Amino acid sequence: MPAELPRPILYSFRRCPYAMRARLALLLAGKKPGQDFELREVSLKAKPPELLERSAKATVPVLELTDGTVLAESIEIMQWALDLPSDQSTDQSIYQLAQLLLVQNDGPFKHHLDRFKYPDRYPGVDREHHGAAAVAILREWNLQLAKGWFLGDQPSWLDWAVLPFARQWRLADRDRFDRLTGLEHVRRWLQGFEEGPELAAVMAPPWAQRQAWRSPQWIYHLALAEDWRAAKACGEYRRSTRGLSLEQVGFIHASGAHQVEATFRRFYADAEAVLLLTIDPGCLDAPLRWEAAPDGGELFPHIYGPLPVGAVRLAEPFIPIPFGLAPVVP
Repeated sequence: MPAELPRPILYSFRRCPYAMRARLALLLAGKKPGQDFELREVSLKAKPPELLERSAKATVPVLELTDGTVLAESIEIMQWALDLPSDQSTDQSIYQLAQLLLVQNDGPFKHHLDRFKYPDRYPGVDREHHGAAAVAILREWNLQLAKGWFLGDQPSWLDWAVLPFARQWRLADRDRFDRLTGLEHVRRWLQGFEEGPELAAVMAPPWAQRQAWRSPQWIYHLALAEDWRAAKACGEYRRSTRGLSLEQVGFIHASGAHQVEATFRRFYADAEAVLLLTIDPGCLDAPLRWEAAPDGGELFPHIYGPLPVGAVRLAEPFIPIPFGLAPVVP
């Protein structure tokens, strides 16, 4: 079984409202990044393979606990961090109201928000229609916020769960938001959040750098940056190994999770701009065979044909691990 992690890992994205929701919950629970959990920012255009392996959706946030349990929904993370009550709560009316408002935010409000803020992503949408529909929901919330917060005169988990989404609407059109009527309580509520210490804290470092990570689920190939640039231009990679083409060798050399470091030390240690390609075997068009090295030693993966660019989950600068220190392999 894999060894327990020294502390939980939160995969996040700074501006994503779902990810902000999770970070707020951890903050309110007194958990500090870099101390109580590791905070890793994810590039949504180049999602790290370890995230893909942890979550089928590969969306943020994802929290991996020390025992390997994976929480892949922002509300799950809030429930874990804040120990939120279940439907057995003594105050059923408050619980049901909170659930209704949460569903309204995560459903219709988020639907309209996305199409108002990012109309280019949704061809044919009427931006103004979705903006007005979102404002109608904000005005409903305005009535609910007359006492100060959603559930009364004190903030609750629900406020922290919804505030990042309301903030997104204002960021999409500040002037319009500030002029709209019937939102006085929403504006006061949101202003307190935007000027408060909680938002500043969850947007600040420390964001941990990715550590070396390998998984038996993938195979790996070391490539020179110039060769990978050429591959992206034509859609497929045709280098077998350093200095040799696929046509010359007949296959592309690759490595298993435990073989990358030795391959680098033997063939690429004096090279500049070396990339590590993380390859999904299930996306290969050519046969993949594990075959013995010429010296009759261990088996290595060989790809008997071009490597499609789409089969490469991630191409990142290779940073060698000091000899004797093993990479993270689940």
